[in-house]
Amino acid sequence: MPNIIVRVNSLTTEREDKTQISVNISEIDSLFSHLTTNTPFGAPIIVGVIGKDHATILKQWLVYHGSSTNQSRWQLKFFIKHVDEITGLCDAISQLTDIATHLQDIRDAKINGCHRISLFDGTLSLDLHIGDTAPQLREIVSQTDIKFKSWLITTPTVTEHLTQTDLWQMAKLSHVSASIVQVTPLDIPQHTYLASMCDLCGFEFIALTGGKAETDKELAKTNATQTLNRELALKERCALLRQQQESLNFNPLTPANSGSIAVIGGGVASACLALSLAERGKSISLFCMDDAPGQQASGNKQGAIYPLLTPEHGTLSHFFLQGYLFSRHRIHSLVSQGYPIDHDFCGVLHTGHDARSRARLQKIIAGQPWAMNIAQAVTTEQADAMAGISIDEAGIYYPLGGWVCPHQLTQAALDNACSITDNTLYFNTQVTAIEQLGEKWFLTTVANGNTTRSGPFDNVVLANGRHLTDFSQTRELPISGFRGQVSHIPSRGALSQLNTVLCSHGYLTPNHQGLHCTGASYVKDAPNNDYSHTEQFENLDKIRQSYQGDWTKEVDITGHSARVGVRMVTRDHAPMVGCAPNYDAIMAAYQTHQHTKESIEYWVKTPAPTHKGLFILGGLGSRGLTSGPLAAEILAAQMCGELLPTTTDILTLLNPNRMWLRKLLKGKALI
Repeated sequence: MPNIIVRVNSLTTEREDKTQISVNISEIDSLFSHLTTNTPFGAPIIVGVIGKDHATILKQWLVYHGSSTNQSRWQLKFFIKHVDEITGLCDAISQLTDIATHLQDIRDAKINGCHRISLFDGTLSLDLHIGDTAPQLREIVSQTDIKFKSWLITTPTVTEHLTQTDLWQMAKLSHVSASIVQVTPLDIPQHTYLASMCDLCGFEFIALTGGKAETDKELAKTNATQTLNRELALKERCALLRQQQESLNFNPLTPANSGSIAVIGGGVASACLALSLAERGKSISLFCMDDAPGQQASGNKQGAIYPLLTPEHGTLSHFFLQGYLFSRHRIHSLVSQGYPIDHDFCGVLHTGHDARSRARLQKIIAGQPWAMNIAQAVTTEQADAMAGISIDEAGIYYPLGGWVCPHQLTQAALDNACSITDNTLYFNTQVTAIEQLGEKWFLTTVANGNTTRSGPFDNVVLANGRHLTDFSQTRELPISGFRGQVSHIPSRGALSQLNTVLCSHGYLTPNHQGLHCTGASYVKDAPNNDYSHTEQFENLDKIRQSYQGDWTKEVDITGHSARVGVRMVTRDHAPMVGCAPNYDAIMAAYQTHQHTKESIEYWVKTPAPTHKGLFILGGLGSRGLTSGPLAAEILAAQMCGELLPTTTDILTLLNPNRMWLRKLLKGKALI
């Protein structure tokens, strides 16, 4: 690191919220250049920013990105205690209208945790860690050597923001040569305190200023001659990492093998995964059974996007809220790049259809102080005005919700991925079996009536919807297929005035190309995907049970226009994302480790068996448009060994082996 002169000012009496960065911007630019030069090509440059003035750092990064010929991948992780601090970021990136609007949505939503934003085809991943710094640091999972290269402190009141415990958490997540860079001036006591804490945790401490006072040079020299106890600090870091990793033994977050990746599937999940991997410079071979993407469950004309909220706002609700915002970001980003995706974020109006469902909705809206852009309680009169037709029900309104054309989203994500990296797409190709020989994977494929063997591949991802359990490695997964028939209704009369998505016993979309979509049926393990007269009339009945307006009499299903798909659903309604569990190995260990305290200890301490190089992205259910893009982003980050853009409780929720390990960790029987 270049020797950067330290400037010492006494600012302890100045109000923190009025303090701005007072250094020469060129010094921050020099820091970015230094990090680029000293990071291996292809590895992301990860920088954490703690304090208040994140906007200056983002502005300067944008300047640096615009002038640099080295297009390294960056991750800027901003730790934001109060959502109001996001306003400065909105201003800093105002020239990118869709990103600025998305930042405003995150600010107004007031949802703690990690919010990821992808810019410039993945050249920058901007993570907003909202909430108190200490718990946000604890939630970041590190599984490989891809760690923070530097931390920037943008506040002069360091002792109010960083404790020794915080610094050790930062050290756990940092590269051995990582630095802590104090961007704002410090008084001498705070400077000495922070420098000594950095020394203890194994960080290089640097203070950026433009000052050239003689006393500053002497202080810089004094700090430069401090001896860091690297060996002791490294041992402590390793211990903290080991402790975190052992706490996740039940949920292995193993990265992908180095080399090739095959993705089986052709819907929203696989397309978003292809895009997330492409943004990391990864190419894939995609195998799709249909003649075009988005022909299975992702083939509906319109699909609703809205959050899955619960009264207690637990992990499931939190994941779907973050996924909801990320999906909107993905769609807006693709549309802004010119990809055609029919959509309308016209809001979603959620009402009850019987006493039980009405009570549930009331419990949800009263259970939490939801932000106004997330969920609003509406009266009957307000619901009628929002919908444009007679609803005659109170309920919940989701202002940021709406609908999108799933197969167009799928096509756009794939096209974007192929514009970034070279991918090979095989259509009309059914994968009937997968086999691991040594450390390589082979696929048995059928195309045009011919059976062939494809491979070898170093990694395989199963993102193939209803066919997820077709293989010997996955057939025991606790997941079920539910057939859903969506009916197409001609737009006429009062119904044509509908201007928001309705959700009750079923859903009903506004007019698009002369049709409304409604449904869907919900039939477990159906024998076929043929059109059903019964389900068509059931969809009509759902509308008339949910709403009493005269417009329901105009709903016409006599054209028998509909589409059938199968959604894979888990019992807890969460997707499956991560390493494919090795069921046979789990059952073999279970024979000798069950129903005792010792068996519980075994499952706590022993990494759960998985198929190395085999990953799962499935179980998206009926909310795949809400959860799929973020689930794909999380899996891509895991496969590439990155710091994961979510929390440990969400990773536990998404763990594909969670149904089995929950029981084993409690000493309960599996069968």
